Amino acid sequence: MSSVVVIGGGTGSYTLLRGLKKYTNDITAIVSMFDSGGSTGRLRDEFGYLPPGDVRRCILALTPEKSDTDVLRSLLDFRFKKGEGLNGHSMGNLLLTALKEITQDEILAIEKLSSLLGLKGRVLPVTLDNSHLCAELEDGTIVKGETNIDIPKHDPKLRIKKLFLEPNANALIDTIESIKNSDLVVIGPGDLYSSLIPNLLVRGISDAIKSSKAKKIYVCNVMTKYGETHGFKASDFLNELEKYLGKGTIQYMICNTEKGTNELLKIYAEENAFPVELDEQELINRVNLIKGDFINEGVLVRHDSRKLARTIIDLKQNE
Repeated sequence: MSSVVVIGGGTGSYTLLRGLKKYTNDITAIVSMFDSGGSTGRLRDEFGYLPPGDVRRCILALTPEKSDTDVLRSLLDFRFKKGEGLNGHSMGNLLLTALKEITQDEILAIEKLSSLLGLKGRVLPVTLDNSHLCAELEDGTIVKGETNIDIPKHDPKLRIKKLFLEPNANALIDTIESIKNSDLVVIGPGDLYSSLIPNLLVRGISDAIKSSKAKKIYVCNVMTKYGETHGFKASDFLNELEKYLGKGTIQYMICNTEKGTNELLKIYAEENAFPVELDEQELINRVNLIKGDFINEGVLVRHDSRKLARTIIDLKQNE
């Protein structure tokens, strides 16, 4: 059974993890800890704990999908739409916060909730240090806070020159060990600057990835994102990751070649989001390129859980 580590956060990790659990139980989701908006941001400010949102999503993704967990899954994903102080909060975020209050231990709180749900895999924070994500834009402006990078208040056409953490953060020992001992390390899919690279800024993570004997895979985004990757081609995503990982670290790159319907693409275009162009010539001799139809077209253009997971698992099984 292949041992898989998924590094990221947000919707991208959720999508991939849902697919991977159908093929292996040996999964570790390493989760970004720098979210600062919404329910997560409010709980972070009020209780002083690290943000629970991405941890909750990964736990939900790895929870077995069977009848006796349906209610628990729905509870974890429930979001209040009214109520003074409750409006906007996710029940899963509140449960994690309550467990942290009871156990006085953030890792133990995650393990307790995971055990209650019979998780197929493990969820680990990338760090337990309280740190904030910052970005330097190409005009020299400094933007502080993940939510201000994710939903920019500055000119979204300005490119991000570099990311950094304030203060610096150190990786958990268990997180480093899981990377070093895995068969497959997968980065993405997810927002490049607000979900993926922040993990690589944590001391110990990049070195662990580089020294691991695992196959290192990057799942490129399907669509660009205004304010982060506006105008990016596939090679631009790889270029940015290599700034923090070093050239040649990523061995495989999965790129989608299919596009959504014209109707869907028009909706995305209204938000200045467009399909990522695969500039294949720029990737030759840099990575093993895996290209194909990896999307599941519904109301959004996103990766298909099964297609993506099967492709990743096959990389190990077909050795």
